Amino acid sequence: MILPFLFLITLLGGCTNNSACKFGGPAATSSTIPQGLGVNIHFTDPQPGEVKMIADAGFRWVRMDFKWDITERERGHYDFADYDRLMKALDENQIRALFILDYGNPLYDNGAPPRTAETQQAFAHWASAAAKHFSNRGVMWEIYNEPNNFRFWASRPNVNEYVELALAVGRAFRSETPNEKLIGPAVSEIDYSFLEACFKAGLLDYWSAVSVHPYRHADPESAALEYCRLRKLIQSFRTRSSSYGASSTNASLSDREIPIISGEWGYSSAWRSMNEEKQAALLTRELLTNIANGIPISIWYDWRDDGSDPSDPEDHFGLVRNSYQTGRDQVYEPKPAYRAARTFGDYFNGYVFQERLPVGRDDDYVLVFTKSGDRRLAAWTTSATAHRINISTDQGEFKITRHTGESAGSVSAGPTGISIEVSTQPVYLGR
Repeated sequence: MILPFLFLITLLGGCTNNSACKFGGPAATSSTIPQGLGVNIHFTDPQPGEVKMIADAGFRWVRMDFKWDITERERGHYDFADYDRLMKALDENQIRALFILDYGNPLYDNGAPPRTAETQQAFAHWASAAAKHFSNRGVMWEIYNEPNNFRFWASRPNVNEYVELALAVGRAFRSETPNEKLIGPAVSEIDYSFLEACFKAGLLDYWSAVSVHPYRHADPESAALEYCRLRKLIQSFRTRSSSYGASSTNASLSDREIPIISGEWGYSSAWRSMNEEKQAALLTRELLTNIANGIPISIWYDWRDDGSDPSDPEDHFGLVRNSYQTGRDQVYEPKPAYRAARTFGDYFNGYVFQERLPVGRDDDYVLVFTKSGDRRLAAWTTSATAHRINISTDQGEFKITRHTGESAGSVSAGPTGISIEVSTQPVYLGR
């Protein structure tokens, strides 16, 4: 939903330009790479070697539907065996789960989204039972998937219905599993109207983070302004809570940060004017954008291609191709985006974002990451024309690595720093 521009100005406290919301400005949360990197999957029974390949790419999270209809086939009786098997594979590879509590159940309202009070209570009982079953295992629980999208909240999304469901789940978690982490609302894009309604209803009292799906055909760097606006909106409700009574659950809300999670976001290599090389560059820039703007968890959509139809964009969001390769070390054929993800995780392993360096143009990006005093840089531009930039840095030689892992030579810094060519394909610089 697109809000009128003037309404956004009022709603978001005047945060309408880059002077108020800077790329790489003050961040709510800083994560050590690659602890916040994740990928969406669509299975509970991985192929042999599949989860290892996910871990080898540097991913520390997977996001997966935790479906009501396959875990409650008889009213009040829950079977989580499918997810027990998945959790075993994830634990073996030190990967955490972000499970989406989602969709309807034919036992209730003929499988419609949880709209009625009875169905919402049944959903909440099931959700708290799932959280109790997997308690103390580092799972993050998300309430529904894109409830503002008619594909998932058929056939008419209604924020009030979603709010009632989310409140029921929040209360059940607080009563039964108070130490488990709950997030939401996993909206399609960054739907400020839907999000504001959730916040007004008090859902921030129950959530550890706010999850959004910042899909776009535009450059990933354009999300920075939207993140800033959303952060200001969250902050406005945290500030309001401080005036509530001490007995209110809101009393603790003003004392804690509520980060934004990029729970689902990708670029299809089959979109118009897209190819696999561009997809790899955009994955890298998406991760860099998120980390530089205080997004502690970034979940790429999707792990593997859903099919092989060259004309269907939905088949080509993956990091690897669709066909399983028995007996190979890499059991799925990597696309350039897989190599980009692996290079990013390896190159910046243990590093934390520090700052964006000014280099004279708003469309040129140079980010600094540090670890124990060591500095590494990522550099690129959103300009369609490659060009040279000057980076002020210490003297010495810097090795240049392409975002997909290949060496691109080296450059020596003089008294005024280094001069390199930047393009839409990021490069990394380090000693």
